[in-house]
Amino acid sequence: MRLAHWAVNAPLRPLLLAVFTASFVLPAQAADLLTITRDALDNNAALASARSEYLGVEAGRDVARSGLLPQVNATGNVAHNQQYESQTSSRAGTGTGTGNVSTGDDRYNTVSLTLEATQALYNEVTRREVTQAERQIDQQVYLLAATEQQLLIDTASAYFDILRAHEILEARFAQERAIGRQLEQAGEQFEVGLIAITEVEEARATFDQSRADRIAAESNLQVAFEALEQLTGQRYASIEALGDSMPVGLPEPSSRDYWVEQALELNPQVLAQQAGIEVARSGVEIARAGNLPTLQAFGNYQYSDSDVDNTTGEDSSSQVGLSANLPIYTGGRTSASIRQGTYQLESSQYDFESQRRSSIQQVRSLYTQVSNDVETVEARQQAIVSNQSALEATRAGYEVGTRNIVDVLNAEQNLYNAIANYAEARYDYVVNLLSLRQQAGRLDVEAIEEVNAWLTGDEVNFILPESDGNDRYDSALDIGAPPQPGM
Repeated sequence: MRLAHWAVNAPLRPLLLAVFTASFVLPAQAADLLTITRDALDNNAALASARSEYLGVEAGRDVARSGLLPQVNATGNVAHNQQYESQTSSRAGTGTGTGNVSTGDDRYNTVSLTLEATQALYNEVTRREVTQAERQIDQQVYLLAATEQQLLIDTASAYFDILRAHEILEARFAQERAIGRQLEQAGEQFEVGLIAITEVEEARATFDQSRADRIAAESNLQVAFEALEQLTGQRYASIEALGDSMPVGLPEPSSRDYWVEQALELNPQVLAQQAGIEVARSGVEIARAGNLPTLQAFGNYQYSDSDVDNTTGEDSSSQVGLSANLPIYTGGRTSASIRQGTYQLESSQYDFESQRRSSIQQVRSLYTQVSNDVETVEARQQAIVSNQSALEATRAGYEVGTRNIVDVLNAEQNLYNAIANYAEARYDYVVNLLSLRQQAGRLDVEAIEEVNAWLTGDEVNFILPESDGNDRYDSALDIGAPPQPGM
């Protein structure tokens, strides 16, 4: 239901300031919720970070697995050697020295090369590290899904916050214009002596308050547009409005227990915490494996050559065998690691229980809120009708002298507050319904498409402040280019 159905003797699309407009169409086509959601999925920095983090965790599995694959190393050495000797020889039995004696080359070159290959035959620590890496990937899948769903709800909330702010701004503009006319009429009536100055001051005070409300609504609209830009990295001049015929009904299926069961089965935060238990359990298994022996096969080849004493030729050798290692005492490191891992496992189990309880509570609360929103929307809609009738009756009473101008001003404020409250109720319903689906783990692009079908071709436009030639506003909103992978 649009404001046009309820405004009283006032244009429903007032001329706005240079910053805001709700009447003319910009050259570019208005973006709908689905288009903006896809922009967010493609450009959101937080989601891109989560995707990169997932790929990093996935690569960690290959790092862990490398310890079970053959290892080949080559070592080479080329050196120039120089010896410094000072030795004294003496005749047998006389102790008489004969001088310094030096034998062999004191300068020569050497070359050596070593090739070594090993293959782990039994290493339980490494094998369980691979298992832990795979469980970390499982957990990261759920965390990535949670990030995507959070982005969907944040984008939808930002989108509908714009529409909410726009409808409230429309109501505040209409309210300001209507009360402004009342102020003008009160001034004219005071000049001819029909009313007292107090009624003029009452009208002026009410007008000042309506002007303040309108300024605040303008600010809220600007902030809402910029919040959407932060999520998508895109700037939108206009978006599509929500239709008056939007269906308002209980979630389907209309059973709170069903939505709770869905949350326990599908909520990615719950599943991520559950996967975290398995990651922690793998950590305990790795620590316990530190007491087990390791066995590996090895083979090496060594080659060396030198020109000492002007000799030629080379030396080489090779070796093939098995190597075993059994840790006997590691200074208490293994037992301490087991205790540490056990506490981490216990902590992850409590984290899972906390997340499970939180999800249940949030689903129950959101289901209740959506159910209440259905009744609230209907009640707010009826409140507009009632306040419309009350305003007409109050104006009629004012004309015959049974009501004063304060009564009329209050009735007008009540009407426009009812219009704003109706807008709040409608958008609360949409956002709470999507939030319920998020907590139940059922918020996806298809759910966004369903809500997108409720939009109409009507546009909500936003005009940026006029540039002074320096593009300072554009610079202030420039969030920068995304980083290039690998840089």
